[in-house]
Amino acid sequence: MKIGVYICHCGTNIAGVVNVKEVTEYASSLPNVAVARDYKYMCSEPGQNLIGDDIRQYGLDGVVVAACSPTMHEPTFQTAVSRAGMNPYMFQMASIREHVSWVTVDPEEATEKAKKLVEAAAARVSLQEPLAKRRIPVRQSVLVVGGGIAGIEAALKCADAGKKVYLVEKEPSIGGHMAMFDKTFPTLDCSQCILTPKMVEVVRNENIELLDYSEVEEISGHVGDFKVSVVRKPRYVDSTKCTGCGICSTKCPGKAPDEFNMGMSKRKAIYIPFPQAVPLKALIDRDSCLYYQKGICKVCAKFCTAGAIDFDQEPDHLSLEVGAVILATGFKPFDARRAREYGYGKYPNVITSLEFERMTSSSGPTGGKLVLKDGREPESVAIIHCVGSRNVNDNLYCSKICCMQSLKHAHLLKEHIPGVTVYDFFIDLRAAGKGYEEFYRRVMGEGTIMIRGRPALITDVPSAPVEKGKLVVVAEDTILSTVQRYPVDMAILSIGLEAGEDAKELARTFTCSRTADGFFLEKHPKLAPVSTPTAGVFIAGACQGPKDIPDSVAQAAAAAAEALAMMGKGYFELEPYVARVTEELCSGCGVCLNLCAYNALEKDPQTGLTKVVEALCQGCGACVAACPSNALDLDGFKTKQVAAELEGILA
Repeated sequence: MKIGVYICHCGTNIAGVVNVKEVTEYASSLPNVAVARDYKYMCSEPGQNLIGDDIRQYGLDGVVVAACSPTMHEPTFQTAVSRAGMNPYMFQMASIREHVSWVTVDPEEATEKAKKLVEAAAARVSLQEPLAKRRIPVRQSVLVVGGGIAGIEAALKCADAGKKVYLVEKEPSIGGHMAMFDKTFPTLDCSQCILTPKMVEVVRNENIELLDYSEVEEISGHVGDFKVSVVRKPRYVDSTKCTGCGICSTKCPGKAPDEFNMGMSKRKAIYIPFPQAVPLKALIDRDSCLYYQKGICKVCAKFCTAGAIDFDQEPDHLSLEVGAVILATGFKPFDARRAREYGYGKYPNVITSLEFERMTSSSGPTGGKLVLKDGREPESVAIIHCVGSRNVNDNLYCSKICCMQSLKHAHLLKEHIPGVTVYDFFIDLRAAGKGYEEFYRRVMGEGTIMIRGRPALITDVPSAPVEKGKLVVVAEDTILSTVQRYPVDMAILSIGLEAGEDAKELARTFTCSRTADGFFLEKHPKLAPVSTPTAGVFIAGACQGPKDIPDSVAQAAAAAAEALAMMGKGYFELEPYVARVTEELCSGCGVCLNLCAYNALEKDPQTGLTKVVEALCQGCGACVAACPSNALDLDGFKTKQVAAELEGILA
């Protein structure tokens, strides 16, 4: 075997610490190495051409490149050796930037470590075998889970490209949290004016099948051919007959807290979620319906001229077949009761940012009027940033929207009540989006009092006559280095974003990983921000992490582009790293079956031995490590290859 070894300077990233010439000389002395060279930038066109020329001149059948991260440039060099006629899997990369020069201070130690990594890569590549990617056909349909702005955008993008889309939304209407907002920052556009046309477009698009009030029960299969089971919950109203007239709601005697208005008002037991709901169809809440609770009433059925009421309606189970999945399941608002120091739930005039959004909406519980619980207009209001964010007791991360959301609320307060005094308490302001800094300066110019400091307490215990009957915000002004007491009529808690309540179950269903904070984990934060480790499953919007509307829409379009690119080719290429079973060694014990996170292993009903479903195998190697009989091995990572690499490091 003839191996070529190439050491990259990476400018001074590697050469500034590692003695590249010495490593190159050492590489030339290794077994099977026919040529060893160094170059300033191996990933450049001249660097790639250098490898190709040597493959042809020396008849190389193995190549090692010692450079930066394989995640960054392994595909680059695999393509380079392929162009020269070599199998791309006869290439091995040694990371001597991330694993050596960036983490080792002493040049001599760094050089010795680089030598060992090069020797290990050369030992491994000498035992590698030619492999080929696997191609599987892809169905021309997409499942989008979640009907918020991200899910809507992804569904429309895929549908406009001519693909069949199944949009599954667990609530009775699409729209998500954006439907609850009055205006959006920084342009102060009417939220519904932006969102409603897109919601209507969903139901009018002939390529989209909207499955509202539905949830995914199970998914099986693999990239390109997913089998999905969906349950459509009963509305107890026939959607094909319901006209959305709302007469049933006006006559219904049953009442319950209105979820859309954050419980600040009541809705009927039969109701339409909000005026712009899509679909505009009624549904019955069994928990507050007198018929289901006491066996009496049925008033709604008497007044429904369309005959749409169906008290015996059952869940509808659907089976779908799709080629790709886009998860856009959104976020859960932080529960302000957990921030006990602010008295949410104890003091009536301490409200959350979402409750404030509903108050400012003309369709909200107060008809758009900003009033206290006793009906008075507030004369002074405190807005508190980062409630549930950037706090060791809650969530360490920044929720990204709170600063701009709070500034928007300050503006809306001034707009609704021109003489109101607004105190805005912040840790630091993060206004990094397009037009965000301009909006901040606008709010400053409107007279909002900005106070840098996280409030420690909200209390109703006065220490001076001016505080009597008021809420008192106790906070340190870090600029003045003093603790101050601010008497106010209302306090708005700008609550953060958390992973959805069902994120854990969804991650299990779709075989996705999650971060420590519970959000879905992307395949790579820079190179694959909307992909997941499960091929064919993509993520978009706030289910991946806190983000505002523009970022959610952009990410949804990116996820749609990934799905469309895959379907556009008509096939998907899987890496050739597949587990293999040596039947002579397999005892059929089944230890490996429950360890596979991708359900790629099954028991052959005829032989009782383990069988690998190649289309599902992701090459993780968990089964190989667990097999007590050594009956499993992994193409590209065979035991002899990994052992040779370890021996090279330890030599």
